[in-house]
Amino acid sequence: MLFKRVKPLDQIIATAEKKGLTRQLGAFQLTMLGIGAIIGTGIFVLTAEAGQKAGPGMMVSFVIAAIVCTLAALAYAELASMVPVAGSAYTYTYGVLGEGMAWVVGWALILEYTIAASTVCVGWSGYMNGLLANHGIGLPDFLRAGPMDGGTFNLLAFLIGAVVTFLLVIGTSKSAKVNAILVLVKVIALTVFVVIALPKVQQTNFHPFVPNGWGSPMGGIGVLGAAASIFFAYVGFDAVSTAAEETKNPNRNIPIGLIGSLGICTVYYLLVSYGAIGSVGAQPVTGAGGAVLQPGTPEMALACKGSQALVCSKEALAHALRLLNHNSWGDLIGAAASIALPSVILTMTYGQTRIFFTMARDGLLPASLSKIHPRFHTPHVITLITGLFVSLFGAIYPVGQLADITNSGTLFAFMMVAVGVMVLRVKQPDRKRPFRTPLVWVVCPLAVLGCLLLFVNLPLKTIEVFFGWGIFGLFVYYLYGHRKSHLANGTEPA
Repeated sequence: MLFKRVKPLDQIIATAEKKGLTRQLGAFQLTMLGIGAIIGTGIFVLTAEAGQKAGPGMMVSFVIAAIVCTLAALAYAELASMVPVAGSAYTYTYGVLGEGMAWVVGWALILEYTIAASTVCVGWSGYMNGLLANHGIGLPDFLRAGPMDGGTFNLLAFLIGAVVTFLLVIGTSKSAKVNAILVLVKVIALTVFVVIALPKVQQTNFHPFVPNGWGSPMGGIGVLGAAASIFFAYVGFDAVSTAAEETKNPNRNIPIGLIGSLGICTVYYLLVSYGAIGSVGAQPVTGAGGAVLQPGTPEMALACKGSQALVCSKEALAHALRLLNHNSWGDLIGAAASIALPSVILTMTYGQTRIFFTMARDGLLPASLSKIHPRFHTPHVITLITGLFVSLFGAIYPVGQLADITNSGTLFAFMMVAVGVMVLRVKQPDRKRPFRTPLVWVVCPLAVLGCLLLFVNLPLKTIEVFFGWGIFGLFVYYLYGHRKSHLANGTEPA
Protein backbone atom coordinates (compact mmCIF):
# COMPACT_ATOMS: atom_id res chain seq x y z
CA MET A 1 0.00 0.00 0.00
CA LEU A 2 2.90 2.35 0.70
CA PHE A 3 3.95 2.17 -2.94
CA LYS A 4 0.53 2.99 -4.46
CA ARG A 5 -0.73 6.42 -5.52
CA VAL A 6 2.33 7.56 -7.42
CA LYS A 7 1.92 11.22 -8.37
CA PRO A 8 3.26 11.86 -11.90
CA LEU A 9 6.15 14.31 -11.97
CA ASP A 10 4.37 16.49 -14.51
CA GLN A 11 1.39 16.75 -12.16
CA ILE A 12 3.67 17.70 -9.25
CA ILE A 13 5.12 20.55 -11.31
CA ALA A 14 1.67 21.66 -12.50
CA THR A 15 0.36 21.71 -8.91
CA ALA A 16 3.24 23.89 -7.82
CA GLU A 17 2.57 26.34 -10.65
CA LYS A 18 -1.10 26.70 -9.58
CA LYS A 19 -0.32 27.52 -5.98
CA GLY A 20 3.32 28.36 -5.88
CA LEU A 21 5.88 30.56 -4.22
CA THR A 22 7.60 33.52 -5.84
CA ARG A 23 10.82 32.68 -7.71
CA GLN A 24 13.39 35.14 -6.37
CA LEU A 25 16.59 33.23 -5.48
CA GLY A 26 19.66 32.99 -7.73
CA ALA A 27 22.74 30.72 -7.77
CA PHE A 28 24.71 32.95 -5.37
CA GLN A 29 21.87 33.11 -2.85
CA LEU A 30 21.39 29.34 -3.06
CA THR A 31 25.10 28.70 -2.51
CA MET A 32 25.03 31.08 0.47
CA LEU A 33 21.92 29.27 1.70
CA GLY A 34 23.78 25.95 1.52
CA ILE A 35 26.95 27.27 3.15
CA GLY A 36 24.83 28.94 5.80
CA ALA A 37 23.28 25.58 6.68
CA ILE A 38 26.41 23.42 6.32
CA ILE A 39 29.02 25.51 8.14
CA GLY A 40 27.59 25.93 11.59
CA THR A 41 27.05 23.84 14.67
CA GLY A 42 28.85 20.90 13.06
CA ILE A 43 32.22 22.65 13.08
CA PHE A 44 31.70 25.29 15.77
CA VAL A 45 30.17 22.94 18.37
CA LEU A 46 30.18 19.29 17.30
CA THR A 47 33.96 19.30 16.93
CA ALA A 48 34.01 18.67 20.68
CA GLU A 49 31.40 15.90 20.40
CA ALA A 50 33.34 14.22 17.59
CA GLY A 51 36.57 14.46 19.58
CA GLN A 52 34.94 12.69 22.51
CA LYS A 53 33.74 9.87 20.24
CA ALA A 54 36.79 9.42 18.02
CA GLY A 55 39.69 11.51 19.34
CA PRO A 56 42.00 12.74 16.55
CA GLY A 57 40.40 10.07 14.36
CA MET A 58 37.55 12.49 13.83
CA MET A 59 39.59 13.75 10.87
CA VAL A 60 38.70 10.47 9.17
CA SER A 61 35.11 10.86 10.40
CA PHE A 62 34.82 14.18 8.60
CA VAL A 63 36.10 12.58 5.39
CA ILE A 64 33.69 9.63 5.65
CA ALA A 65 30.73 11.93 6.25
CA ALA A 66 31.81 14.18 3.36
CA ILE A 67 32.03 11.24 0.95
CA VAL A 68 28.55 9.97 1.86
CA CYS A 69 27.12 13.48 1.54
CA THR A 70 28.78 14.03 -1.82
CA LEU A 71 27.24 10.83 -3.17
CA ALA A 72 23.82 11.89 -1.87
CA ALA A 73 24.25 15.41 -3.24
CA LEU A 74 24.82 14.08 -6.76
CA ALA A 75 21.52 12.21 -6.52
CA TYR A 76 19.78 15.27 -5.08
CA ALA A 77 21.06 17.46 -7.90
CA GLU A 78 19.49 15.24 -10.57
CA LEU A 79 16.06 15.13 -8.95
CA ALA A 80 16.06 18.79 -7.90
CA SER A 81 16.84 19.92 -11.44
CA MET A 82 14.10 17.65 -12.85
CA VAL A 83 11.46 18.61 -10.28
CA PRO A 84 12.16 22.23 -9.30
CA VAL A 85 9.43 22.56 -6.67
CA ALA A 86 9.35 22.79 -2.88
CA GLY A 87 9.41 19.65 -0.75
CA SER A 88 12.87 18.14 -1.28
CA ALA A 89 13.07 14.35 -0.78
CA TYR A 90 9.37 14.18 0.09
CA THR A 91 8.33 15.53 -3.33
CA TYR A 92 10.81 13.35 -5.22
CA THR A 93 9.62 10.22 -3.41
CA TYR A 94 5.97 11.08 -4.14
CA GLY A 95 6.72 11.17 -7.85
CA VAL A 96 8.73 7.94 -7.91
CA LEU A 97 7.88 5.57 -5.06
CA GLY A 98 4.35 6.66 -4.18
CA GLU A 99 2.37 8.58 -1.61
CA GLY A 100 2.88 6.26 1.36
CA MET A 101 6.65 6.24 1.06
CA ALA A 102 6.56 10.00 0.42
CA TRP A 103 4.73 10.46 3.70
CA VAL A 104 7.34 8.36 5.54
CA VAL A 105 10.12 10.46 4.02
CA GLY A 106 8.32 13.73 4.75
CA TRP A 107 7.75 12.61 8.33
CA ALA A 108 11.47 11.81 8.65
CA LEU A 109 12.33 15.24 7.23
CA ILE A 110 10.17 16.85 9.90
CA LEU A 111 12.41 15.12 12.43
CA GLU A 112 15.51 16.22 10.52
CA TYR A 113 14.81 19.91 10.07
CA THR A 114 12.97 20.75 13.28
CA ILE A 115 15.49 19.01 15.53
CA ALA A 116 18.40 20.32 13.43
CA ALA A 117 17.26 23.90 13.96
CA SER A 118 16.90 23.20 17.68
CA THR A 119 20.40 21.71 17.74
CA VAL A 120 21.88 24.91 16.35
CA CYS A 121 19.87 27.00 18.81
CA VAL A 122 21.63 25.10 21.61
CA GLY A 123 25.02 25.45 19.88
CA TRP A 124 24.52 29.19 19.49
CA SER A 125 23.55 29.58 23.13
CA GLY A 126 26.80 27.85 24.18
CA TYR A 127 28.89 30.47 22.37
CA MET A 128 26.75 33.38 23.50
CA ASN A 129 26.69 32.22 27.12
CA GLY A 130 30.47 31.80 27.04
CA LEU A 131 30.92 35.26 25.55
CA LEU A 132 28.66 36.87 28.15
CA ALA A 133 30.34 35.01 31.02
CA ASN A 134 33.80 36.16 29.88
CA HIS A 135 32.58 39.74 30.18
CA GLY A 136 31.02 39.25 33.61
CA ILE A 137 27.38 39.41 32.51
CA GLY A 138 26.52 35.72 32.27
CA LEU A 139 23.05 34.34 32.89
CA PRO A 140 22.27 32.23 35.99
CA ASP A 141 23.22 28.58 35.57
CA PHE A 142 19.59 27.40 35.51
CA LEU A 143 18.93 29.56 32.41
CA ARG A 144 22.07 28.47 30.52
CA ALA A 145 21.12 24.84 29.78
CA GLY A 146 18.20 22.45 29.64
CA PRO A 147 17.24 19.98 32.39
CA MET A 148 19.35 17.15 30.89
CA ASP A 149 22.46 19.32 30.81
CA GLY A 150 22.57 20.64 34.37
CA GLY A 151 20.10 23.52 34.01
CA THR A 152 16.36 24.17 33.82
CA PHE A 153 15.58 26.18 30.67
CA ASN A 154 18.03 27.32 27.97
CA LEU A 155 16.72 30.84 27.62
CA LEU A 156 19.04 32.03 24.85
CA ALA A 157 18.32 28.95 22.72
CA PHE A 158 14.61 29.67 23.01
CA LEU A 159 14.99 33.36 22.16
CA ILE A 160 17.16 32.86 19.06
CA GLY A 161 14.62 30.36 17.70
CA ALA A 162 11.89 32.95 18.13
CA VAL A 163 13.88 35.70 16.40
CA VAL A 164 14.66 33.51 13.38
CA THR A 165 11.00 32.53 13.09
CA PHE A 166 10.06 36.21 12.89
CA LEU A 167 12.63 36.76 10.12
CA LEU A 168 11.18 33.92 8.07
CA VAL A 169 7.64 35.18 8.46
CA ILE A 170 8.46 38.64 7.08
CA GLY A 171 9.88 37.30 3.83
CA THR A 172 12.20 34.88 2.01
CA SER A 173 14.18 37.49 0.11
CA LYS A 174 14.76 39.51 3.27
CA SER A 175 15.92 36.48 5.22
CA ALA A 176 18.15 35.36 2.33
CA LYS A 177 19.92 38.73 2.31
CA VAL A 178 20.50 38.54 6.05
CA ASN A 179 21.73 34.97 5.58
CA ALA A 180 24.33 36.03 2.99
CA ILE A 181 25.82 38.55 5.42
CA LEU A 182 25.93 36.02 8.24
CA VAL A 183 27.63 33.45 6.01
CA LEU A 184 30.44 35.88 5.21
CA VAL A 185 30.97 36.55 8.92
CA LYS A 186 31.16 32.82 9.58
CA VAL A 187 33.64 32.11 6.79
CA ILE A 188 35.90 34.96 7.95
CA ALA A 189 35.82 33.59 11.52
CA LEU A 190 36.84 30.10 10.38
CA THR A 191 39.61 31.56 8.22
CA VAL A 192 40.98 33.45 11.22
CA PHE A 193 40.91 30.25 13.29
CA VAL A 194 42.83 28.33 10.62
CA VAL A 195 45.48 31.05 10.29
CA ILE A 196 46.08 31.07 14.06
CA ALA A 197 45.80 27.33 14.77
CA LEU A 198 47.75 25.74 11.92
CA PRO A 199 51.18 27.11 12.95
CA LYS A 200 50.57 25.68 16.45
CA VAL A 201 49.99 22.10 15.26
CA GLN A 202 52.05 19.46 17.05
CA GLN A 203 52.14 15.92 15.72
CA THR A 204 52.14 14.48 19.27
CA ASN A 205 48.52 15.69 19.63
CA PHE A 206 47.48 13.12 17.01
CA HIS A 207 48.52 10.12 19.13
CA PRO A 208 46.73 7.86 19.81
CA PHE A 209 44.84 8.55 16.61
CA VAL A 210 41.81 6.29 17.23
CA PRO A 211 41.61 5.87 21.03
CA ASN A 212 38.03 4.53 20.89
CA GLY A 213 38.49 2.27 17.88
CA TRP A 214 36.47 2.34 14.67
CA GLY A 215 33.07 1.78 16.28
CA SER A 216 30.39 -0.87 16.55
CA PRO A 217 26.74 -1.04 15.43
CA MET A 218 24.42 1.10 17.58
CA GLY A 219 27.32 1.97 19.87
CA GLY A 220 27.66 5.60 18.80
CA ILE A 221 31.38 5.65 19.64
CA GLY A 222 34.57 5.42 17.55
CA VAL A 223 35.41 6.82 14.13
CA LEU A 224 32.17 5.59 12.53
CA GLY A 225 30.13 6.76 15.52
CA ALA A 226 31.67 10.21 15.19
CA ALA A 227 31.02 10.19 11.43
CA ALA A 228 27.37 9.34 12.11
CA SER A 229 27.14 12.31 14.50
CA ILE A 230 29.04 14.92 12.50
CA PHE A 231 27.11 13.92 9.39
CA PHE A 232 24.87 16.63 10.81
CA ALA A 233 27.58 19.11 9.87
CA TYR A 234 27.08 18.47 6.15
CA VAL A 235 23.34 18.07 5.75
CA GLY A 236 22.60 21.71 5.02
CA PHE A 237 22.90 21.16 1.26
CA ASP A 238 19.52 19.39 1.48
CA ALA A 239 17.93 22.72 2.39
CA VAL A 240 19.04 24.10 -0.99
CA SER A 241 16.75 21.65 -2.78
CA THR A 242 13.79 22.72 -0.64
CA ALA A 243 14.18 26.20 -2.14
CA ALA A 244 13.75 24.94 -5.71
CA GLU A 245 10.29 26.43 -6.09
CA GLU A 246 11.59 29.89 -5.17
CA THR A 247 14.63 29.69 -7.44
CA LYS A 248 15.16 31.52 -10.71
CA ASN A 249 16.37 29.16 -13.46
CA PRO A 250 16.36 26.14 -11.09
CA ASN A 251 17.69 23.71 -13.71
CA ARG A 252 21.01 25.56 -13.63
CA ASN A 253 21.08 27.09 -10.17
CA ILE A 254 20.03 24.16 -7.97
CA PRO A 255 23.00 21.90 -8.96
CA ILE A 256 25.37 24.87 -8.54
CA GLY A 257 24.01 25.59 -5.08
CA LEU A 258 24.10 21.95 -3.97
CA ILE A 259 27.54 20.89 -5.13
CA GLY A 260 29.21 24.29 -4.75
CA SER A 261 28.23 24.76 -1.12
CA LEU A 262 29.20 21.19 -0.20
CA GLY A 263 32.64 21.49 -1.83
CA ILE A 264 33.50 24.81 -0.18
CA CYS A 265 32.41 23.60 3.24
CA THR A 266 34.34 20.33 3.07
CA VAL A 267 37.62 22.18 2.57
CA TYR A 268 36.92 24.40 5.57
CA TYR A 269 35.95 21.45 7.78
CA LEU A 270 39.16 19.59 7.15
CA LEU A 271 41.34 22.66 7.74
CA VAL A 272 39.57 23.67 10.94
CA SER A 273 39.42 20.17 12.44
CA TYR A 274 43.10 19.60 11.67
CA GLY A 275 43.99 22.90 13.30
CA ALA A 276 41.89 22.21 16.41
CA ILE A 277 43.22 18.69 16.93
CA GLY A 278 46.83 19.50 16.18
CA SER A 279 47.05 22.68 18.25
CA VAL A 280 45.33 21.74 21.53
CA GLY A 281 44.54 18.00 21.26
CA ALA A 282 41.21 16.20 21.22
CA GLN A 283 41.60 13.10 23.36
CA PRO A 284 38.37 11.76 24.95
CA VAL A 285 37.66 12.04 28.67
CA THR A 286 36.76 8.80 30.41
CA GLY A 287 34.62 7.70 33.32
CA ALA A 288 35.27 5.27 36.14
CA GLY A 289 37.58 2.46 35.12
CA GLY A 290 38.39 4.18 31.83
CA ALA A 291 34.87 3.75 30.46
CA VAL A 292 34.08 5.59 27.22
CA LEU A 293 31.44 8.26 27.82
CA GLN A 294 28.72 9.36 25.41
CA PRO A 295 28.53 13.13 24.81
CA GLY A 296 25.36 14.80 26.06
CA THR A 297 24.90 12.55 29.12
CA PRO A 298 24.97 13.35 32.85
CA GLU A 299 28.05 11.11 33.18
CA MET A 300 29.89 13.15 30.57
CA ALA A 301 28.86 16.40 32.26
CA LEU A 302 30.22 15.13 35.59
CA ALA A 303 33.53 14.01 34.06
CA CYS A 304 33.94 17.40 32.38
CA LYS A 305 33.28 19.45 35.49
CA GLY A 306 36.23 21.83 35.86
CA SER A 307 38.03 20.34 32.83
CA GLN A 308 39.69 22.49 30.16
CA ALA A 309 39.70 19.66 27.62
CA LEU A 310 38.49 20.60 24.14
CA VAL A 311 36.00 17.74 24.15
CA CYS A 312 34.25 19.29 27.17
CA SER A 313 33.73 22.72 25.66
CA LYS A 314 30.40 24.08 24.45
CA GLU A 315 32.29 26.68 22.37
CA ALA A 316 35.03 24.48 20.93
CA LEU A 317 36.81 26.86 18.53
CA ALA A 318 36.78 29.87 20.85
CA HIS A 319 37.97 27.64 23.69
CA ALA A 320 40.82 26.28 21.54
CA LEU A 321 42.12 29.80 20.85
CA ARG A 322 41.94 30.70 24.53
CA LEU A 323 43.99 27.59 25.34
CA LEU A 324 46.55 28.91 22.85
CA ASN A 325 46.64 32.20 24.84
CA HIS A 326 44.77 34.13 22.16
CA ASN A 327 41.99 35.28 24.47
CA SER A 328 40.98 38.27 22.37
CA TRP A 329 40.79 36.20 19.19
CA GLY A 330 38.85 33.56 21.11
CA ASP A 331 36.31 36.20 22.10
CA LEU A 332 36.10 37.39 18.51
CA ILE A 333 35.52 33.84 17.25
CA GLY A 334 32.83 33.46 19.91
CA ALA A 335 31.26 36.73 18.80
CA ALA A 336 31.37 35.67 15.14
CA ALA A 337 29.74 32.33 15.94
CA SER A 338 27.08 34.13 17.97
CA ILE A 339 26.38 36.40 15.02
CA ALA A 340 26.58 33.76 12.30
CA LEU A 341 25.05 30.57 13.70
CA PRO A 342 21.53 31.99 13.40
CA SER A 343 21.96 31.60 9.62
CA VAL A 344 21.90 27.83 10.13
CA ILE A 345 18.78 28.02 12.29
CA LEU A 346 17.21 30.17 9.60
CA THR A 347 18.02 27.69 6.82
CA MET A 348 16.88 24.62 8.73
CA THR A 349 13.61 26.22 9.83
CA TYR A 350 13.11 27.47 6.28
CA GLY A 351 13.51 23.94 4.92
CA GLN A 352 11.06 22.50 7.43
CA THR A 353 8.33 25.03 6.65
CA ARG A 354 8.60 24.35 2.90
CA ILE A 355 8.21 20.61 3.41
CA PHE A 356 5.16 21.12 5.63
CA PHE A 357 3.82 23.57 3.04
CA THR A 358 4.11 21.00 0.25
CA MET A 359 2.56 18.16 2.27
CA ALA A 360 -0.39 20.41 3.15
CA ARG A 361 -0.72 21.45 -0.50
CA ASP A 362 -1.00 17.73 -1.38
CA GLY A 363 -3.80 17.26 1.16
CA LEU A 364 -1.76 15.04 3.50
CA LEU A 365 -1.86 17.73 6.18
CA PRO A 366 -4.60 20.34 6.87
CA ALA A 367 -4.89 22.99 4.13
CA SER A 368 -4.64 25.79 6.69
CA LEU A 369 -0.93 24.99 7.03
CA SER A 370 -0.29 26.02 3.42
CA LYS A 371 -1.81 29.49 3.72
CA ILE A 372 0.34 32.24 2.19
CA HIS A 373 0.60 35.57 4.00
CA PRO A 374 -1.05 38.28 1.82
CA ARG A 375 1.70 40.82 2.46
CA PHE A 376 4.88 38.81 3.03
CA HIS A 377 4.07 35.93 0.59
CA THR A 378 5.37 33.31 3.02
CA PRO A 379 3.67 30.25 4.58
CA HIS A 380 3.29 32.07 7.89
CA VAL A 381 1.05 29.60 9.75
CA ILE A 382 3.39 26.65 9.52
CA THR A 383 6.41 28.91 10.02
CA LEU A 384 5.04 30.05 13.38
CA ILE A 385 4.15 26.51 14.46
CA THR A 386 7.55 25.14 13.44
CA GLY A 387 9.34 28.03 15.14
CA LEU A 388 7.57 27.34 18.42
CA PHE A 389 8.72 23.72 18.50
CA VAL A 390 12.25 24.62 17.40
CA SER A 391 12.53 27.10 20.27
CA LEU A 392 11.09 24.74 22.90
CA PHE A 393 13.27 21.76 21.93
CA GLY A 394 16.32 24.02 21.96
CA ALA A 395 15.45 25.21 25.45
CA ILE A 396 15.16 21.68 26.87
CA TYR A 397 17.51 19.18 25.16
CA PRO A 398 21.36 18.94 24.92
CA VAL A 399 23.11 19.50 21.61
CA GLY A 400 24.57 15.99 21.13
CA GLN A 401 21.28 14.13 21.51
CA LEU A 402 19.51 16.55 19.18
CA ALA A 403 22.19 16.18 16.50
CA ASP A 404 22.01 12.38 16.50
CA ILE A 405 18.20 12.40 16.24
CA THR A 406 18.47 14.80 13.31
CA ASN A 407 20.85 12.49 11.52
CA SER A 408 18.52 9.49 11.76
CA GLY A 409 15.86 11.29 9.72
CA THR A 410 18.41 12.75 7.34
CA LEU A 411 20.10 9.46 6.51
CA PHE A 412 16.76 7.78 5.76
CA ALA A 413 15.70 10.62 3.45
CA PHE A 414 19.02 10.52 1.61
CA MET A 415 18.66 6.79 1.01
CA MET A 416 15.22 7.30 -0.50
CA VAL A 417 16.51 10.00 -2.85
CA ALA A 418 19.27 7.72 -4.14
CA VAL A 419 16.76 4.89 -4.61
CA GLY A 420 14.40 7.31 -6.39
CA VAL A 421 17.06 8.30 -8.91
CA MET A 422 17.70 4.67 -9.81
CA VAL A 423 14.00 3.80 -10.10
CA LEU A 424 13.36 6.82 -12.31
CA ARG A 425 16.29 5.94 -14.58
CA VAL A 426 14.56 2.60 -15.24
CA LYS A 427 10.94 3.81 -15.41
CA GLN A 428 11.49 7.06 -17.33
CA PRO A 429 14.89 6.80 -19.03
CA ASP A 430 14.04 9.40 -21.69
CA ARG A 431 12.84 12.10 -19.32
CA LYS A 432 14.77 15.38 -19.57
CA ARG A 433 17.50 15.58 -16.92
CA PRO A 434 19.18 19.02 -16.83
CA PHE A 435 21.67 17.50 -14.41
CA ARG A 436 22.55 13.80 -14.63
CA THR A 437 24.16 11.95 -11.74
CA PRO A 438 27.48 10.64 -13.11
CA LEU A 439 28.07 6.87 -12.90
CA VAL A 440 24.58 6.54 -11.49
CA TRP A 441 24.73 2.76 -10.94
CA VAL A 442 27.87 3.22 -8.85
CA VAL A 443 27.13 6.52 -7.11
CA CYS A 444 23.56 5.78 -5.96
CA PRO A 445 24.14 2.28 -4.55
CA LEU A 446 27.19 3.61 -2.70
CA ALA A 447 25.08 6.48 -1.35
CA VAL A 448 22.54 3.98 0.01
CA LEU A 449 25.22 1.77 1.56
CA GLY A 450 27.03 4.78 3.04
CA CYS A 451 23.86 6.08 4.66
CA LEU A 452 23.08 2.63 6.07
CA LEU A 453 26.60 2.35 7.49
CA LEU A 454 26.28 5.65 9.33
CA PHE A 455 22.71 4.94 10.45
CA VAL A 456 23.60 1.69 12.22
CA ASN A 457 26.48 3.49 13.99
CA LEU A 458 24.15 5.96 15.67
CA PRO A 459 23.44 5.33 19.39
CA LEU A 460 20.75 2.73 20.08
CA LYS A 461 18.48 5.28 21.80
CA THR A 462 18.57 7.46 18.70
CA ILE A 463 17.56 4.57 16.45
CA GLU A 464 14.70 3.76 18.83
CA VAL A 465 13.48 7.36 18.68
CA PHE A 466 13.58 7.28 14.89
CA PHE A 467 11.47 4.13 14.59
CA GLY A 468 9.08 5.31 17.29
CA TRP A 469 8.58 8.58 15.40
CA GLY A 470 8.06 6.64 12.17
CA ILE A 471 5.40 4.37 13.66
CA PHE A 472 3.56 7.39 15.07
CA GLY A 473 3.75 9.01 11.63
CA LEU A 474 2.12 6.01 9.95
CA PHE A 475 -0.81 6.27 12.37
CA VAL A 476 -1.20 9.94 11.47
CA TYR A 477 -1.08 9.11 7.75
CA TYR A 478 -3.75 6.41 7.89
CA LEU A 479 -5.99 8.48 10.16
CA TYR A 480 -5.77 11.67 8.09
CA GLY A 481 -3.51 11.88 5.03
CA HIS A 482 -4.56 8.58 3.48
CA ARG A 483 -8.21 9.76 3.40
CA LYS A 484 -7.66 13.46 2.62
CA SER A 485 -5.06 13.10 -0.13
CA HIS A 486 -5.84 15.29 -3.16
CA LEU A 487 -4.28 12.68 -5.43
CA ALA A 488 -6.58 9.93 -4.15
CA ASN A 489 -9.74 12.07 -4.06
CA GLY A 490 -9.22 14.01 -7.26
CA THR A 491 -9.46 17.25 -5.31
CA GLU A 492 -6.28 18.92 -6.57
CA PRO A 493 -6.61 22.64 -5.69
CA ALA A 494 -7.22 24.96 -8.64
